[in-house]
Amino acid sequence: MNRRIKACFETASSSGRKVLIPFITAGDPKPEWTVDIMHALVEAGADLLELGVPFSDPMADGPVIQTASERAIENGVTLNTVLDMVAEFRRDDEHTPVVLMGYMNPLERFGRQEFPAAAKAAGVDGLLLVDCPPEERDDLGAAMDDASIDGVCLVAPTTTRERLAYLARHASGFIYYVSLKGITGAGQLDTAELQGPIDQIREFSALPVAVGFGIKTAEMASTVAQFADAVVIGSALVEVLAESSSSAEACAEARAFVAPVRESMDNMAR
Repeated sequence: MNRRIKACFETASSSGRKVLIPFITAGDPKPEWTVDIMHALVEAGADLLELGVPFSDPMADGPVIQTASERAIENGVTLNTVLDMVAEFRRDDEHTPVVLMGYMNPLERFGRQEFPAAAKAAGVDGLLLVDCPPEERDDLGAAMDDASIDGVCLVAPTTTRERLAYLARHASGFIYYVSLKGITGAGQLDTAELQGPIDQIREFSALPVAVGFGIKTAEMASTVAQFADAVVIGSALVEVLAESSSSAEACAEARAFVAPVRESMDNMAR
């Protein structure tokens, strides 16, 4: 497991906290605001950051994140830009883990074997590649191992036990449970249905379990945190940031969004 991700979950567990993972799209609403927003999220209580790599065909993402990707691409954001953002973030924050969430096309263009080393140099800790299951990693997986970049695996409500056993053997960092049969930001999350799937994941893996998709409020986050080791919240935050007219406003909105989520999750643990 990557050292920053491992330390993040170990520290949270030892203090009785659950890990809060906000998602933002790199370069949205403006590329020059992203690093400041990342710092604001940490200041408000984020433990780990999930940074979306803009892509023209984000198949797992709903309209909010699709539109965010479009804005970022129109503003010239590329995979190299995203790495530059992480490197700039690392100048002032050597502690908070950063996981890139994205798709294979930009990475293939960069170079499957070259990208993990570049990501490590920038300060990236993990990759969540929606369209690259473990059996298709091959040379990429080997390069990720060499760079100590965790490969986060997605598990869905439709994942069979046989498939789950396979994913558990190849996941690192943490396992991301997709709580909905759909895209990000869609549908209504039924928290009562979380216990069984999370228990099943833990039959096969000792890795922490993060839950995302469909979590929109502090109340929902604290409820999910009763079952999971980490909570991912994305579309609702991205939607709030999209209305910002300046970096200062975006940072204020980020803090105002994340702080009550952190407080609610911490109150749940007491």
